[in-house]
Amino acid sequence: MHLKHLSIVNFKNIRQLELEPAAKLTCLVGSNGEGKTNLLDALYLLSMCKSSAGLTDRQCICHGEDFFLVKGAYDVRGGEEVVSCGCTRADGKVFKRNATAYERLADHVGMLPLVMISPADSALISESGDERRRYLNSVIAQLDSSYLDALARYGKALQQRNKMLKEAQAFSFEVLDIVDSQLSACAAEVFGKRSQLVEDLMPFFQKYYELISQGKEQVQLSYASDLKDGSLLELLKQSFARDRALQFTSVGVHRDDLAMRLDGYPIKKLGSQGQQKTMLLALKLAQVELLQQRLDMPPMLLLDDIFDKLDMQRVKSLIGVISHSAFGQIFLTDTSKARVDGLLREVQWNYKVLEMKGGELA
Repeated sequence: MHLKHLSIVNFKNIRQLELEPAAKLTCLVGSNGEGKTNLLDALYLLSMCKSSAGLTDRQCICHGEDFFLVKGAYDVRGGEEVVSCGCTRADGKVFKRNATAYERLADHVGMLPLVMISPADSALISESGDERRRYLNSVIAQLDSSYLDALARYGKALQQRNKMLKEAQAFSFEVLDIVDSQLSACAAEVFGKRSQLVEDLMPFFQKYYELISQGKEQVQLSYASDLKDGSLLELLKQSFARDRALQFTSVGVHRDDLAMRLDGYPIKKLGSQGQQKTMLLALKLAQVELLQQRLDMPPMLLLDDIFDKLDMQRVKSLIGVISHSAFGQIFLTDTSKARVDGLLREVQWNYKVLEMKGGELA
């Protein structure tokens, strides 16, 4: 899969842009705030149906305008696919494949596989388990279209159970048993797929960390979940008194976490900025290889301002890693054209270096 042409109108600070990217690597250089990350976000939108920055669709419309339109022409398994996302302030978003609108956006996720590495990934280490659960969910969604349905059913049942726990008068044990059974069934599906994902990522993750760090440290991934101690149905019965007092459900896959360790210790406590960034790079590169293996085509890789906090040896190791044939089309942003030119001078790739200024390609 690769992008042949990208068209953007009124998306964030990009009022109008046409891009024919290189087959392998397109580098976008320029000062901060010029639109480089916004262009990557437009590509993310076409794959994942939403902004990578957590913005609503209407928040992505350029100031003073009433709509945005992002459109990409892709070569997918030898055939052309045209995907577009348009949003108006009045009517909201419409997502289309070959001029036909999707009824469910979940049906699109995974068709154009993509992995993005950006400074925002630091939240996977520094923030709460919510961030790491969102990461696991986004990876599985590209591999399994039924996963988001199971997650949505779990969320709906959890919301209903929490509402019941707050009820003082109209509480019903009979209804609670039904809700607990529904919650447990959905949880088992979510738990199984998350557990399998972490297990599948692990060998790739260790491989890429070793390649980038030159084998200086040992890293581990593990999946932490209440369901490792038994079925959720059993755990809900055991925690009922506590849950009723707390007025919310204290066990379940909504509390799961992804543990990342360096030499046996939590990376958040022990790791330097360079080690933390290397771990995040290894995790995302592992995701690239897993998607390539499962979907039988390399995902698009977006690298947004990744060279900060990495020493030159690790940067060179990273460039060597992504030059491998397992990696498909790559988009890279950086503030320094000289740095990009220096890194790519000896790389035998088909690449372009383009400058962005004020939301336009200079």
